Amino acid sequence: MFLKNKLLTSTAALLFCAGLSTQAAAHGDVTPQGVDTTGLEALGEEWRDENPYRPPYENNELAIKVGASAYNQNCARCHGLEGISGGIAPDLRMLEPGLEGDEWYQYRVVNGAVRDGAVYMPKMADYLSQEALWSIRTWLESLSVDE
Repeated sequence: MFLKNKLLTSTAALLFCAGLSTQAAAHGDVTPQGVDTTGLEALGEEWRDENPYRPPYENNELAIKVGASAYNQNCARCHGLEGISGGIAPDLRMLEPGLEGDEWYQYRVVNGAVRDGAVYMPKMADYLSQEALWSIRTWLESLSVDE
């Protein structure tokens, strides 16, 4: 009886872990939270090639504050609290600074990421404004770490 209970317990634990691993494989549905960008320069519909809120932007501190809130409401679930990845998704603090990092960031938030038909990252530009997304990038740059 002991051996049978141990086998059942081990099987249940294995099935539980297998279920968790499939949840980590794709991010699933996203319910974006609104972002108040009041006070930031309006950017319009056409995407900027470079982050307009980086210094010497006069409201850089506001952009960082807005970005921190927007990130923690919309990105932290996958990319980690306070920008620190838990391994499911890339650590965005490690993005290349400046224009090269901006190009990658813009491409990813506009196009998302899909592998083998599974959505790993939704097209966040479909849900959040350019202002909100560039403010997130601004906040991430304020946390940037060297590898």
